[in-house]
Formats: sequence, structure tokens, C-alpha cells
Amino acid sequence: MSRRCELTGIGPMVGHSVSHSNVKTKRRFLPSLRQINLQSESLGASFRLKISNAALRTLDFKGGLDAFLVKADDANLSVRARRLKKQIKDKLAEQAA
Repeated sequence: MSRRCELTGIGPMVGHSVSHSNVKTKRRFLPSLRQINLQSESLGASFRLKISNAALRTLDFKGGLDAFLVKADDANLSVRARRLKKQIKDKLAEQAA
């Protein structure tokens, strides 16, 4: 599995390690990922996703998993997150009707 956040799409970046003598060697900056159980209020279930620590802070700020996924762009989401977003949208539409 790739080191990519399932909610924001953040992945490894490439840069240089610069020594004291200013010699530059290629290196990778890996995202700070963690596997965490997230609770969906509308579905009433928890889901285990691999997300970055910055995405976890954004989830807290936006008001939870449901609020984040409803407004999230599909291009950044993983396949699992897109399926989850569709389930949440369907459940919210069913509750509204």
C-alpha cells in the first residue's frame, strides 16, 4: 500500500538533503500517516482509514468525518473514501426525505 493519505491525497515529496559543505543528495519527505478509527454519525459505524496528522486536525476543525467528506473533492479521495462519501450522501438524502 502506498504512503498516501486517504482523505487529502497527500503523498511523498522529493527534495535534497543539504550537508554542511552544501553537497545535495536526493531524499524523500514522507507524510506523517497513522491508521485511525473514525466514527460516522450518519451511518452509525466506525471506519479504519490511513490519514495524515494534518487531515486529522482538519477533521476536528470541520466537525467530523461526515462534514469533511460531503465537502471533499473526489479527486483527492481514495477509492474507499469515495465509496464512504457516497454512502454518507445517500443516507443524508434518505433522512432529509
